[in-house]
Amino acid sequence: MSHVTAAVLRTPATRATMEPLNLKGLIAAPFTPLTEQGEVNLPVIAGYVDYLVHEQGVKSIFLNGTTGEGPSLTVAERKLLTEEWIKQGKNKLTHVIIHVGANAITEAQQLAKHAQDAGATAISLMAPNYFKPLSLDAIVNFIQVVAAAAPNIPCLYYHIPEFTGVNVSMYELCDGIREKIPTFAGVKFCSLDLLELGCCISRYGRELSFYYAKDEQLLSALVLGTHGAVGSTYNYMGKLNNSIIEALDSGKLEDARKHQFTAQELLKKLFTFGFGVAENKAVMSLVSGLPLGPPRAPLLNRSPESFLIPARLELERAGFLKQ
Repeated sequence: MSHVTAAVLRTPATRATMEPLNLKGLIAAPFTPLTEQGEVNLPVIAGYVDYLVHEQGVKSIFLNGTTGEGPSLTVAERKLLTEEWIKQGKNKLTHVIIHVGANAITEAQQLAKHAQDAGATAISLMAPNYFKPLSLDAIVNFIQVVAAAAPNIPCLYYHIPEFTGVNVSMYELCDGIREKIPTFAGVKFCSLDLLELGCCISRYGRELSFYYAKDEQLLSALVLGTHGAVGSTYNYMGKLNNSIIEALDSGKLEDARKHQFTAQELLKKLFTFGFGVAENKAVMSLVSGLPLGPPRAPLLNRSPESFLIPARLELERAGFLKQ
């Protein structure tokens, strides 16, 4: 795939002629760089793009989602990040997907329109998590209203019940949804339920795309036929996880298993020290050398004694840091 800007990749289309989203492979979910004072640190993004592309071999991103602390950012901050990533990704990134979900539907609409105007490849949105859309009709209506604000680019639903508390069947959601939302392109599937993922791919995989978002189970999802994968660890383990994909594509299943076990073993060790968004951000700073700063409250920065020192040791043992 040629290295062109997301703005070039997006071609105008009408709601009636929207093509399925054609995106394969790894998609990194970038962390949001913050200063020590908690302000968005835009100058870091240029180096971040180069690190992903040249060091990790990852050329697509999913911006302002969970890893990027999107729900903790203001609308203005999310717009600035969208513009800067697309600007710095010109001729380097192939796809820029923008998460536009919000508890206020008018904010989600505003972010969706902005993403389209800025030149994003696609938008995505998770369900509101305070007043929850607990029925299928409620979720479809929410997606429909937001997607209508960006009628020329594809829309993905971000299924992450662990955070939203909304856990309707994705199999049922996808049934006939393009008749109601012609720009609907598929699901970012952040759930351990591989049975449901497999059923979705088997039934709807030709017309919709399913992107798996549990990094530690990448190989299992690939075997089921997932179209790609979105994850936080692909920021600093992109090269290793690309090896899983390459081995499987070459018919070398045993090699793919070995690479997956290597990734899982490191993650298992890191999980023993705690491994949420804050910890993951700290690991990315250690591995990449990028000054990503602290997480935003209510997340707490982890102290060196409780996390950074043992995490650094495990990363050195695994070869992700120089001794």
